[in-house]
Amino acid sequence: MSELLQFLFSGLTVGAVYALVALGFTIIYNASDVVNFAQGEFVMLGGMITWFAYQAGLPLPLAALVAILATAALGVTLNKLAIEPARGAPVVSLIIITIGASVFIQGAAQQVFDKQIHSFPAFSGDTPLRVLEATIQPQSLWVIGGALVVFVGLWLFFTRTLIGRAVLATSNNRLAAQLVGINTNFVMTLSFALSAGIGALAGVLATPITLTAYNVGIGFALKGFAGAMLGGMGNPKGALVGGFLIGLIEALTAGYLSSTYKEAVAFVVILLVLFFMPQGLFGSKSTERV
Repeated sequence: MSELLQFLFSGLTVGAVYALVALGFTIIYNASDVVNFAQGEFVMLGGMITWFAYQAGLPLPLAALVAILATAALGVTLNKLAIEPARGAPVVSLIIITIGASVFIQGAAQQVFDKQIHSFPAFSGDTPLRVLEATIQPQSLWVIGGALVVFVGLWLFFTRTLIGRAVLATSNNRLAAQLVGINTNFVMTLSFALSAGIGALAGVLATPITLTAYNVGIGFALKGFAGAMLGGMGNPKGALVGGFLIGLIEALTAGYLSSTYKEAVAFVVILLVLFFMPQGLFGSKSTERV
């Protein structure tokens, strides 16, 4: 029982990170129908910039804030320089642009920072908390709590604010949104800023546990994408649940089978969803007249 509980704690921790990445995918997808594969690099930048700023002498909370704001600004820049000029291009072309952006950001991070693995202190110390017969790191609670707070914040933003409703209107019908006076370019800019900022927050929260380096983004992107697909692409609730499920499946696979198979979990989930449940757990079924 203690072994299972330990695996569950581990799965919830990494699953919370994947859920944050999946939420970033969802925001961009809802605003533009684009799957932004640079989302994992935003997670990497959150950790790396925080480490760099902390080493430069900034207090850890301020270093984290700088990382989130800088990454959000990079998300806006990506939209302005790469996505917006290609507006109207096929979706596949836009996806390829985001993959190219991911490669570019990874290479730039390697030059600006270095090739080493880095970390910074946990927010509440490293003394494990005992729960029943297992232990959990205090930083894990920060990660899990962060994912839940972001989800609730996004739900309130999209359902209780005019700007949030404008984002939803743009996702439903961009042309109709423009006709009623919604500035869809601003909506896209805001969506990329939110998505990048959430990704950076995931990196800030996870780095004391998972460590960070210039090349960790692709792994986060793949698993966050798998979580978004499993939950139902474009559904925030699905992104949250899907991210946690990917983390739990990964932890149980590593614990009861072998850590060798852990990295294959996301690929298997993506294939199973594509073959048997394309709409995901919470996605709406749709039909198209041909």
